[in-house]
Amino acid sequence: MAAPAYNAAPATISNGVGGVVVVETTQTGPTVVLGGTVVPYKEVTLAAQIPGRVEFIAGAEGDWFEEEQVLVAIDDDDLLAQRRQVLAEIANADAAMRNARVQYSRELWSPQSKNINRSPGMGMPSMFDQFFTRQMGSMAGYGNPALDRQADLHTFGTNINQTQNQALQARSKLEEVDAKLRDTRAVAPFSGVIVKKLVESGDTVQPGKPLLVFADTRYLQIQAEVPARLMPGLSKGMMVPAKLDVGNTQIEARVAQISPMADVQRHTVTVKFDLPEGVPGGPGMYAEVLIPDVNVPTRELPIIPATSVVYRGSLPAVFVVNQENRTELRLVRLGESLDNHTVTVLSGIKEGEMVLVNPPAGMASGWSPASPAPGQESPR
Repeated sequence: MAAPAYNAAPATISNGVGGVVVVETTQTGPTVVLGGTVVPYKEVTLAAQIPGRVEFIAGAEGDWFEEEQVLVAIDDDDLLAQRRQVLAEIANADAAMRNARVQYSRELWSPQSKNINRSPGMGMPSMFDQFFTRQMGSMAGYGNPALDRQADLHTFGTNINQTQNQALQARSKLEEVDAKLRDTRAVAPFSGVIVKKLVESGDTVQPGKPLLVFADTRYLQIQAEVPARLMPGLSKGMMVPAKLDVGNTQIEARVAQISPMADVQRHTVTVKFDLPEGVPGGPGMYAEVLIPDVNVPTRELPIIPATSVVYRGSLPAVFVVNQENRTELRLVRLGESLDNHTVTVLSGIKEGEMVLVNPPAGMASGWSPASPAPGQESPR
C-alpha cells in the first residue's frame, strides 16, 4: 500500500501540536540487519619492487595527490652507476660494429686474397709465393682464390652480425636498468590520499615490503559479508536501506558488486554497496545494511511518522486519539525505518487508528485535540 498521506489528517491542531495522521499499512517483507565496514571505492597497497633505502616520502596520512605523482622514492645510486656502465658497453659495441662494416667494405672492394702483403715474412718470400708457389699450386689443382675471397667476405659479415648482437645485448641491459630505475619510484595509480604509511625515510626495504596504503576516498562503499541464504534477495543495482554509525544517518545504498564465490568456511558472500556522494564518515567506520529475506513471506505492517514516537524510559510509545477525541499513551514495538521519516510498527497499533504527530513535551493521556497543548494558556 502507499505511504501515509500526512496532509490528509482528520484534524489539524492550531495549538502547537503538529497534527493527527491516520495509520496506514505497507506491504513489507522481513529484513536482516548486517554489520559492515565503510571502505574506499579504490584502494591499493604500494610495495617495494627493489631492495634499497627509502630516501623520500611525499607526505603524511590524509595528504591528497594527483595521479602519477611520486609518493615514495628508493635510493638509486647503484642503478645509476650500472646505467653509466651499460652506456659505455653500448658505445664500445657501436664502435666495434662500425669497424666490422669498414673491414667488410674493404674486403668487398679490395680483396685480401690478392694482396701480396697478406702473407707474413719479408717482401721477397712473399712475392715468390705470389708468383711461383700459388701459380704452381693452381696448376696442380691446389688453392682457389675465389673460394678464399668468399670465405673472407663471410668472416667479415659474421663479425658484423656479432657486433650487432653485442650492441643489441647492451641496449637490452639498458632497458633492464631503466625498468629497475622506474621501480625505485612508487607513483600514485590514481588521484587519492595516503591512508596509511608503513615506512619512514631511512628505512631499508626488500622487494615485496609494503610502503603505504593509497585510496580514493571521494567515493565510498559498504562492504558486508552476507549469508548465502540471503543472496536470492540481492541483485546488482538494487537499492537497500543502510545506516551509518555517524549521526545515525539513514540512506539508500546500491548493490555494486557481488562476489562470485562464497567463503568456504563461513558460507558468506562478500557484497559491496555504493554510498551516495557526500555522506558523513569515512573508511573504516561501522555501517549496517538491511537485506531482504525472501525465504519468509511478506506481510502488511502499520507505518507511522517517526516524529510520532515518544520514549518513556527506554520504551517507545505513541499518543493515539480514541473515539472520545482524547489521547491515550500506548506502548508500541517498532520495526525497521523505511526512511528518515517513517517507521513500521510490529505491535501496539493497527490500521485506521489516529496518532499525534510531533506530540509536545510533557503530554499525558487524556488530552483533547480541542484543548490547548500542555504548557499553553487558554486564549481569553
